[in-house]
Amino acid sequence: MSTPYRGSSLDLFGLRNTVFKGLFVGGFEKPFLITYLCTSSFALYLIPYVVRRKFGSAVAGNGQGSSSREGYQPLVAEPALSEILTPPSPQTIHDPAQHTSEEDSSPLTVEETARLAAWFCLLWFIANWSQNASLGYTSVASSTILSSMSGFFTLGIGRIFRVETLTIIKIAAVVTSFGGVILVSLSDSSQVEQDLAVRAQLASTLTVKGYSVRHIIGDSLSLLSALFYALYVTLLKVRIRNESRVDMQLFFGFVGLFNILLTWPIGLVLHLTGAEPFELPSKTSTIVFVLISMAITLSSDFIYVIAMLKTTPLVVTIGLSLTIPFAVVGDFILKKPTKLQVIFGAMVVLLSFVAVGLEDSKNKEEEDLISGRRLDEEGNAAVRLPEDVQLDSRDEDR
Repeated sequence: MSTPYRGSSLDLFGLRNTVFKGLFVGGFEKPFLITYLCTSSFALYLIPYVVRRKFGSAVAGNGQGSSSREGYQPLVAEPALSEILTPPSPQTIHDPAQHTSEEDSSPLTVEETARLAAWFCLLWFIANWSQNASLGYTSVASSTILSSMSGFFTLGIGRIFRVETLTIIKIAAVVTSFGGVILVSLSDSSQVEQDLAVRAQLASTLTVKGYSVRHIIGDSLSLLSALFYALYVTLLKVRIRNESRVDMQLFFGFVGLFNILLTWPIGLVLHLTGAEPFELPSKTSTIVFVLISMAITLSSDFIYVIAMLKTTPLVVTIGLSLTIPFAVVGDFILKKPTKLQVIFGAMVVLLSFVAVGLEDSKNKEEEDLISGRRLDEEGNAAVRLPEDVQLDSRDEDR
């Protein structure tokens, strides 16, 4: 279940959210600039790739041949003796799923990895920017609750692309996890105080049927973030399928590079319209916070995607809510008073994650509620991206 990867990822995500809150409280409300700098930090991953490529070419020149598909190569496990001695069955020989699996294991070239990064660069940027921007319009509680709806989006989109089976346990786990987040968010005393401040600030703004326009914008941005997170992780799973196909450092390096080259016009428009005037941080504390958030993003998102490729998009999405029970444990260690409602909500989130994790271990064996078939039986009927078809045709030409 790749617990170490998921645990590291959710710890870093929680720490990054805390740093972002510190930047906004300190007066540096620049969601686009913060997102741009953090996502651009991915370009640093190109440095180890260039170094590895340079020294690898030197080694290859000393007599070692190199494949046309250089990069991330998984270790091949030795087959068991019983597997070697057992003759293959007719079903195995003529099973089209086995041929598909062999095609799926072929690693991506540098060109294919760059094209993949260009596709997902904007998805990732929108998901992060909308989440950061929502904090300037709505309360932290509302933003947290609505962002946790990514579990519903992930399960639905994953079902469409056949990377998730729709089961009663998964539906129940997503619903209960969402309920646990609501319990904790609404009972947090610090968030309640912040909600009161936000409501006082928004009292003078234009309202529509009792709702603040700014609040509606903030909630919409939170929902947009949840949707794009679900799209990103699910489509990335569909496109890559397993981690052995891609050099993750190269992929994230290209994501950072394309972010630098493609998204700066958005900042220019925001500056010219006055929505977010360009301004570099001047305070030392703000600069330190920005650098810390960049370092956290550089690590957390990398671990997050690896965990997703090792499991399923739904597992890592629900796993992000584990920051709640970890926070409760931290309060308990520090002997801080914790409300019973918070403890109950944290336990609900934890049990939901355990249920999804156990269900993930038999994801391909469970029958789908809609089709009544297992995931491995629907392999050939899965929705495929146009680029998947192009790459498969090139593999057949080889």
